[in-house]
Amino acid sequence: MTEIYINGKLYKVSLPEDTPLLWVIREHIGLTGTKFGCGKGICGACTVLLEEEPIRSCITPLKAVKSRRITTIEGIPANHPVKRAWVELNVPQCGYCQPGQIVEAYALLKKNPRASREEIVRTMSSHLCRCGTYPRILRAILRAQSMMGVKT
Repeated sequence: MTEIYINGKLYKVSLPEDTPLLWVIREHIGLTGTKFGCGKGICGACTVLLEEEPIRSCITPLKAVKSRRITTIEGIPANHPVKRAWVELNVPQCGYCQPGQIVEAYALLKKNPRASREEIVRTMSSHLCRCGTYPRILRAILRAQSMMGVKT
């Protein structure tokens, strides 16, 4: 039995230790906001936070997260400036990659609320968006900073 904390709640799962965290979250816990994209940790659709740091859950085995805090897209409050900016600016096109994008943006602004435009672009460039919504993603993060009272 492995204990993991997801969005502040303790879960006990009986699965092989090499089970990818993504499948634990989606199939066994039932939180389907985190998406499967490439299965190789490249696209970023499966991004979650492990102890506040973004990780790719598709390549992270269950044994690596025992008794550690995980935050998924569902664990970010709906009224958080990043989520509000995403909605206000109508960022998604197909929306598939957006949970991972939002989780990454949330982590970035939590770590550095005054992140420069260049730092935002550099951080977010690790995510693939097939629809090419990158300009809207950048605008949403800058808007979230503004909502947070940050002057860049």
